[in-house]
Amino acid sequence: MLVRFEDGVSGIVDLAKLIRFEGVFAPLRDAAQFLQVRVHPELGTVCWPNGADLDPLVLYALITQSTAR
Repeated sequence: MLVRFEDGVSGIVDLAKLIRFEGVFAPLRDAAQFLQVRVHPELGTVCWPNGADLDPLVLYALITQSTAR
């Protein structure tokens, strides 16, 4: 997934290496479900309608190869 932050940092995150497609993430195995990804307007979190979400600090750390805080 291509991720771009407001500060201009961007990169591709291989979600298969980050999450297991089980539990709340299981429906995202279906491309149609996965493509419903959005950024929560208030929280700035990558999320899906089924409630799955990803911590933006973790994504930022992966892209910049730094430690999530």
